[in-house]
Amino acid sequence: MDHQDHVALLRQGVPGPGGVWADLGAGDGAFTLALAELIGSAGPQATGPTGTVYAVDRDADRLRRLRENMAHRFPAVTLHTLTGDFTHPLALPPLDGVVMANSLHFVRDKGPVLAQVRAILKPGGRLLVVEYNTDHGNTWVPYPVSYGVWVKLSAAAGFVHTERIATQPSRFLGEFFAALSLTPTAASESSP
Repeated sequence: MDHQDHVALLRQGVPGPGGVWADLGAGDGAFTLALAELIGSAGPQATGPTGTVYAVDRDADRLRRLRENMAHRFPAVTLHTLTGDFTHPLALPPLDGVVMANSLHFVRDKGPVLAQVRAILKPGGRLLVVEYNTDHGNTWVPYPVSYGVWVKLSAAAGFVHTERIATQPSRFLGEFFAALSLTPTAASESSP
């Protein structure tokens, strides 16, 4: 996949420019850069930062390279990097959205992680998940989650309105899916 493939997987889940987002398990930052393109596209009239991304990964060297890459490609997006493990509590502000692209498949027990993610999202916040659409892992993708299982996991974690927003073929495990799940708002919690 290239940058435009990453953007295409996230596009339908990002409502527009701006906002405060996190990329949990950012790695080399492929999806961080895609997110930056989407939240930073306020057009030529933009006079200041148009969005903020917190990139979280355990590898400080990868985050350093991401900072350098982001500064050149998307200077209107404010990037904060945090060296840490997203399976543990993180010091993040309330977020408009979270991207977890190819990171959940490293977590065996996804429930506690999803509870933490839900807790840092604002009401109506967006969780964008990109994963291999399979439930059968291997050495490199130990605990994948198919879209059908994701729908159940996200509901059990208290997310609402989960929908598949994109797919992309994969030579490795068949297909990637991108899904959007929302945190409840006061209105959605009170509706039948």
